[in-house]
Amino acid sequence: MYDLIIIGSGVSGMGAAIYAGRFDLKTLVIGELPGGTITLTHLVENYPGFPSLSGLELAQNFQRHVDSIGVTIEQEKISKITFNSEKKFFELKTQNEKNYQTKSILLTTGTKHRKLGIKGEAEFTNKGVSYCATCDGPFFRDKDVIMVGGADSAVKESLLLAKYAQKVTIVYRGEKVRPEPINQKRMEETPNIEVITKSNLVEIMGQSQVEKVLLDTGQELKCQGVFIEIGRTPLTDLAKQLNVTLNEKSEVIINKASETNVPGFFAAGDCTNTDWKQAIIGVAEGCMGAYSAYQYVESLGGKLKKP
Repeated sequence: MYDLIIIGSGVSGMGAAIYAGRFDLKTLVIGELPGGTITLTHLVENYPGFPSLSGLELAQNFQRHVDSIGVTIEQEKISKITFNSEKKFFELKTQNEKNYQTKSILLTTGTKHRKLGIKGEAEFTNKGVSYCATCDGPFFRDKDVIMVGGADSAVKESLLLAKYAQKVTIVYRGEKVRPEPINQKRMEETPNIEVITKSNLVEIMGQSQVEKVLLDTGQELKCQGVFIEIGRTPLTDLAKQLNVTLNEKSEVIINKASETNVPGFFAAGDCTNTDWKQAIIGVAEGCMGAYSAYQYVESLGGKLKKP
């Protein structure tokens, strides 16, 4: 039995773990990818205290801090959550048939990449189609690649790709791309980045590998790689099992205390309905969730004695 189980081991979950440990809650973090998706980010330049470092380095700093507090992180995936209404605790089961019990839960599962859903996308995944420039950019050295998307994340990924590729063409459906001003300036100063707006990919084509794409304007672009950065889908299926209230985007609805409509079930980070998806905000929500869990556990009669 735990006081708090944090589901998700990204920066929101690890930030929560640091505070939960300081509150002396008996805490366990369960997640599939230690550090979460920020480990795949090339550079983080907007996290206070670190002018510039890789996403992996930031996550490693978090993990060292969690380890110093004495909170355990287990690499597992939760498949089922139920609530024992008689004894007032949650029961969790992993895909490996492990079982856990806890007085409270903090969901910090984040998101997954959204897909285009066009012809050729699935067929050429890992054959030229990628969702991570940090992971796959070096494989496209001196090649022509397409970046689909127009938000800040897509432009940042394009800036990284431009270090390897011969040419990066950003294809965006909107009137103009929407990066932060500093990344807009960097993009404009990068000679091998071109932007095509008011266009959509409708097909990815090739033989054994990506060779070209077709736009809805009828234009064909030759390329050897297609990178897709069009947003993310929240990973909230576990919340649905407990009838936690979600919005139309399937994000968990939380208040300023990271509380949901289900007592004892809290949420933080990119899986919630917070508009601005940033690491610093997710960490803050995680810390708030840990404090709310602490208050909730105290209301049930106090914390468990740690071994």
